[in-house]
Amino acid sequence: MSIRHPIIAITGSSGAGTTSVTRTFDNIFRRESINAAVIEGDSFHRYDRKEMKLKAAEAEAAGNQHFSHFGPANNLFHELAELFRAYGETGTGKRRKYLHDLEEAAPYQQEPGTFTAWEDVPAGTDLLFYEGLHGAVVTPEVNIAQHPDLLIGVVPVINLEWIQKLYRDKKQRGYSTEAVTDTILRRMPDYVHYICPQFEHTHVNFQRVPMVDTSNPFIARDIPSPDESMVVIRFANPKGIDFPYLRSMIDGSFMSRANTIVVPGGKMELAMQLIFTPFVWRMMERKKKAA
Repeated sequence: MSIRHPIIAITGSSGAGTTSVTRTFDNIFRRESINAAVIEGDSFHRYDRKEMKLKAAEAEAAGNQHFSHFGPANNLFHELAELFRAYGETGTGKRRKYLHDLEEAAPYQQEPGTFTAWEDVPAGTDLLFYEGLHGAVVTPEVNIAQHPDLLIGVVPVINLEWIQKLYRDKKQRGYSTEAVTDTILRRMPDYVHYICPQFEHTHVNFQRVPMVDTSNPFIARDIPSPDESMVVIRFANPKGIDFPYLRSMIDGSFMSRANTIVVPGGKMELAMQLIFTPFVWRMMERKKKAA
């Protein structure tokens, strides 16, 4: 953790909804004129798109049915931990970009699904913002979770997470239900061992719970809307959290435990704004005092 060079990390599985949290922070950073160094977790995968397909085929031929993006073999955990460490100490570090599509790849004159060259994080940024799969990973070899000043977990109930992944991969990427189902099954061991354990290290967790039937996510025709959901917000350390204020500002919210507030799904972004804007203010105040 660092006062001069703070780090915020959003962690969650593919299809969990971390992009929505990132959008909220984008709004906070813009409103508060904060210059954030943005790091996408995909850029710390070990293999590009073509290499990953080849490695997956080789693994399957060798009888490995659990080859996935979730585990350490296919990710650069040490490099991510080193970026966090270096940024916390010096305000810089090594990063690269993963080019998801033609639009992202065009300025670099590269193919989609490839990485850019490693480069230094620009000097003079106010904080580092990470969004991806592994912002709070802890293994016997590496401890990424020790570095961020604010760790946020996004973890819908599992059926909703699968519905969101199925919808995205089928509608946006053209995959079949069978192909997405196969991906979910292959990822399950790594999900259990490397995704779920992260949420014991996060400072705040957001879990969206649908209020409609999601008992068979593989036949769902659409994603339950925010108004058809509730969001469970759990604080690892509730000291300093003004729950009466949050409840007065968010209609329909209630406390389910001493460290947990539940809000209507449609109010999740408002809740994030109310909760995290003061966090960011305090980070920037401490940074200025330490300068």
